[in-house]
Amino acid sequence: MGDTGSLALGGIIGTLALILRKELLIPILCGIFLVENLSVIIQVSYFKYTKKKYGEGRRIFKMSPLHHHYQKLNYPEPKIVTRFWIVGIMLAVLTIITLKLR
Repeated sequence: MGDTGSLALGGIIGTLALILRKELLIPILCGIFLVENLSVIIQVSYFKYTKKKYGEGRRIFKMSPLHHHYQKLNYPEPKIVTRFWIVGIMLAVLTIITLKLR
């Protein structure tokens, strides 16, 4: 999926959350994407911090975003994708269950 498709899906999810007044469920529903983005933020921040403090940058992950870290640990790509799908589906189900609670 390219930028156009992902932006459209993100816009639809955000619009539906605003219409349903359930904005706080977006981090749960989009948990995988949130973790992927946070891994990049953490990696870059830690690298800059250690470069300033020790003179050389150190890393938390072998590579960011997180799925590349797992590739560097020699996990096969289909296994990573399948596990991310499973976690994404579980988070979507959790979001729907939480949506039903009032």
